[in-house]
Amino acid sequence: MSPDTNDTLEMAMVRSSGLDTLLHDLTDRAVQEVPGAAACSVTVRRSGRLLTLAGSGGMPGGLDQRQYENGEGPCVEAARTQAEQYAPDLTAESRWPDYRAYALSVGVRCVLALPLAVEPQTGAAINLYGTEPGSLGESRGAARAFAARAADTISVALRIERERTSVADVRTALLSRSVIDQAIGILMAQERVSAQHALARLRRLSQDRNVKLRDLCGALVARVGGTDAPPPVPRTSTPRTSTPRTPPSPGRQ
Repeated sequence: MSPDTNDTLEMAMVRSSGLDTLLHDLTDRAVQEVPGAAACSVTVRRSGRLLTLAGSGGMPGGLDQRQYENGEGPCVEAARTQAEQYAPDLTAESRWPDYRAYALSVGVRCVLALPLAVEPQTGAAINLYGTEPGSLGESRGAARAFAARAADTISVALRIERERTSVADVRTALLSRSVIDQAIGILMAQERVSAQHALARLRRLSQDRNVKLRDLCGALVARVGGTDAPPPVPRTSTPRTSTPRTPPSPGRQ
């Protein structure tokens, strides 16, 4: 690995506008830094599924996806067991028969999958592919060093992405709460009812129309804020009980 790799990886993270961009940069750099690597990909577990988030230029399509579909292959094993997987020559490889056949069909002869220690309970791996048998054998030290640096960078990127997602979720929740409160206020003013009664009415209408409460309230607030009159909210019908008339007494007819 060249002396400036640490700096260039950090710069990649700074330049990156998101995790996907960062990973694409890392995979391209891995091909440059690891002798014998013709292609590279990064596997990360998200929502319980292994996904290839990025692949370098020249990465054969479907090479990782076949592993995920069959539940076997070097990158699946590396991500699942956190143990390095190396196949110096796929023509002589007895593991992963389905994957082996497909990899050979697209010109891959040598595979090195290295686990990435990124997040607790998050399986990840960096996968290096060679087109010649044994092409990655002498490069395993360089590949491990690169994977260690990549893991640190990806960990930071994952944490930033998670925090951004959390902030976005909070913002969405606050906006939803705000528009619901506005809709409650509109009903209270229009119908002279309590906040509790107004919210109950909105919930019933949401269920009757099969519309999310947030969307229903947003539409109501938008109509009131515009020129159109808001749609009438059905009142809760209460059946009237008629009081029977007392027939007049004979003496009063």
